[in-house]
Amino acid sequence: MDVQTVDKILDKFPDTTGNLIAILHEVQNHFNYLPEAELRYIAKKIDIPITQIYSIVHFYNRFTLSPKGKHEISICLGTACHVKGAGKILDELKEKLEINPGDTTEDMNFSLEVVRCIGACSLAPAVVIDEDTYGDLTPKKLTKTLSKYK
Repeated sequence: MDVQTVDKILDKFPDTTGNLIAILHEVQNHFNYLPEAELRYIAKKIDIPITQIYSIVHFYNRFTLSPKGKHEISICLGTACHVKGAGKILDELKEKLEINPGDTTEDMNFSLEVVRCIGACSLAPAVVIDEDTYGDLTPKKLTKTLSKYK
């Protein structure tokens, strides 16, 4: 357990209970997920039930209890993306990364998720890598895009 890192994060928030979501975001940003030991430490340190932390973690889909890769890839399979070939892009991602949706590469560099809409229908087919949106993708363009993150 990395007590020093968690203590540094907690020190940023004098009103810890009022900032629990922000604290959890910081912890997740540091570890790329929310480790159980660190969550239990936070609960004890700020004197709240661990169940309260888990309620928040399970409510917000941006939190994860399992390790994620350095780069998170979300492929859109919404109607516009599906019609314009997102299935081929997904197949290419699975082949290049050697993982399925919901998995993380062995080197912890990429995690792959399927989503129903990223709000970029005019760019279909599209993916989001971290905070960047890439559209009008083809398998060839995808390979070039992925190389930026290696």
